[in-house]
Amino acid sequence: MPNADNTYGTFNKLTKILSQVDDGSTALQTFADVDTAKSWFFTPSALTVFDECCTELQWAVIDNQKLKYTMTFGIKEDRNVEDGNDWAVEYITRINNLASSNTWSNNPTIETESSDHLF
Repeated sequence: MPNADNTYGTFNKLTKILSQVDDGSTALQTFADVDTAKSWFFTPSALTVFDECCTELQWAVIDNQKLKYTMTFGIKEDRNVEDGNDWAVEYITRINNLASSNTWSNNPTIETESSDHLF
C-alpha cells in the first residue's frame, strides 16, 4: 500500500507501460489479474519500493499481456526537496540500487512512458 505523505501535495506524476520482449520463439505470458502481472515483471523487493515510496499508485493489465502503472510522490516534510527529503528521490535511489544488483525485474521488458494516466 502506498505511503500517505500527501500533506504538501503530490508531484512527479508518471505512467509507464511494461511489455514483454517478443523473441518470436516463446509464447508471451497472459495475465489474468494485476497481481500476477506485477509478480511476473517485478521482484518482491521492487514491489516493496513502489509501496513504500509512491504516494498514489494504480496498476492495470492491458491487452492481457502488458502492465501499466501510474504513480505520484509526496514529500516527507514542507517541500524541502533540495535536501533529498522527498519520496521521488528515495524511489530513484532504491530502484537504481536494485537494478545494479539485478534484483529489480524478474524478466526482460520494454518500458514506455504514457500520457494516458490511470488517475
